[in-house]
Amino acid sequence: MTSLSRRHFALGASAIALAPGAGNRTFAAAPEMRQFHNQTADSPLHRRLTEMWAAVADETGGRIRVRVSAQNGNLPGADPQALRMLIAGELEFYTLMGGILGEIVPIADIQGMPFAFRDHAQVYRALDGDLGDLLRAEAAAKGIHVVPKACFENGFRHITTSARPIRTVDDLRGLKIRIPASQVFADIFRSLGAEPVAINSNRIYDAAKSGEIDGQENPLAVVDGFKLHEVQRYCSLTSHMWSGFNLLANMSAWQRLPDDARASIERNGAKFAALQRADNIALAARLQDELARRGMIFNTADVSGFRPLLADFYRRWKDRFGARAWAMLESHVGKLG
Repeated sequence: MTSLSRRHFALGASAIALAPGAGNRTFAAAPEMRQFHNQTADSPLHRRLTEMWAAVADETGGRIRVRVSAQNGNLPGADPQALRMLIAGELEFYTLMGGILGEIVPIADIQGMPFAFRDHAQVYRALDGDLGDLLRAEAAAKGIHVVPKACFENGFRHITTSARPIRTVDDLRGLKIRIPASQVFADIFRSLGAEPVAINSNRIYDAAKSGEIDGQENPLAVVDGFKLHEVQRYCSLTSHMWSGFNLLANMSAWQRLPDDARASIERNGAKFAALQRADNIALAARLQDELARRGMIFNTADVSGFRPLLADFYRRWKDRFGARAWAMLESHVGKLG
């Protein structure tokens, strides 16, 4: 942790502890903390996180003040850099999907098992229940607090391409497809015959425009938010995996907060995650028509050939997660592999 960060947290702990019930004494307000996320400023995630922290500030009488920064505050290193900052204590709060968090907390990758979750309700039952509890326990050992029932929605992911649509799994063969810096994503697309290229989200547009990649995969809200319809002609609906944004806190910063502040964050985290989930689902439902009007060509891929190619993938990841975690996942989604 930098000297500035140590001073920041020391002041924060002192001010938070002294402010309530201070009588006639006057103390400086607690320093503003930071919340990063990787979506755009007009996204449902940014809006609901901003509302969430406003509610927390109101409930705590201004003792907890958190500034929300879209697109990770334009960090050059994007998600990986922001995650390192969170762990080091240089950033207090962050939202991140399991596929990238899994590089530090391996069980988080279970959120993104391909062709596992069939609908949003199934996802939320698992992540708000036992799978979420398992993630919180393993993240705590890495110095990260995962706020319960506060996994915000990113959505089911689809594939966009520049030259040709993906009609069957054969169309993925040799395709240079952008993925986040994640072992699980790389393994999925290699198993399907593609050539995964790890690129941070802040570079997807430029990589597609330059021809560095042939395609990418993301929920429709991301295609819209990052204006990928301008550089990708086709969108093939595959729903090959789900992803969300786990609300994370640096553990030391979290433990310094008073009990009432932690309770407020957890209560409002669950409340505004539920609102954002509904927002994002409604947005995705109308985006196909909107993106089509902007020139994007849609097709529904035949995914029947995808899952058979993932048999070895499922065996590998079952071994990594362990029998208990895999059984927990299958109790929600049915047999995989």
